[in-house]
Amino acid sequence: MRALCLYTGSSPGADPAYREAAEGLAVELVQRNITLVYGGGHVGLMGAAADAALAAGGRVVGVIPSDIAAREVEHHGLTELHVVGSMHERKMKMFSLSDAMIALPGGLGTMEELFEVWTWNQLGFHDKPIGLLNVAGYYDHLLAFLDQMVDQRFVHRAHRDLLQVEGSVPELLDRLARYQSTHVDKWLD
Repeated sequence: MRALCLYTGSSPGADPAYREAAEGLAVELVQRNITLVYGGGHVGLMGAAADAALAAGGRVVGVIPSDIAAREVEHHGLTELHVVGSMHERKMKMFSLSDAMIALPGGLGTMEELFEVWTWNQLGFHDKPIGLLNVAGYYDHLLAFLDQMVDQRFVHRAHRDLLQVEGSVPELLDRLARYQSTHVDKWLD
């Protein structure tokens, strides 16, 4: 794994554990020589992860739509910053630059990004690993709901299991690496 896409909040959230996890993930990526790809902002958990990776000597690539960059939320100290025309372009660029994706705590944008790449995987558009870091039980209710979707036969268990879930950064990264080593990416650029 050379690059990992992070989906997380532009807010710091209510629990300091969320920031600790974002920073911990960033430092772990640097230690594993993995580039951090993310939404390009300097605020919230996104900014905390970028700052931590940069402080640890890592490579950080941001992708931000021009209208959001114009509101002065872009991070000015990144290794590389791509300014794109739309949110759709942002998601596609982040995806194309990454070998795997992880969601940390976040809001609607985080959910939308996670579910979109997960759906692409389900439909066979790619086979990149997708992870969810369940920090301090943040995603417990979502995980229960996903299991209910399986129980009610709206989601196949195999598709539910495409989402790799762990509570610790090293375990999740190891799990994504194992997944990646057993799957061949089918995405056509």
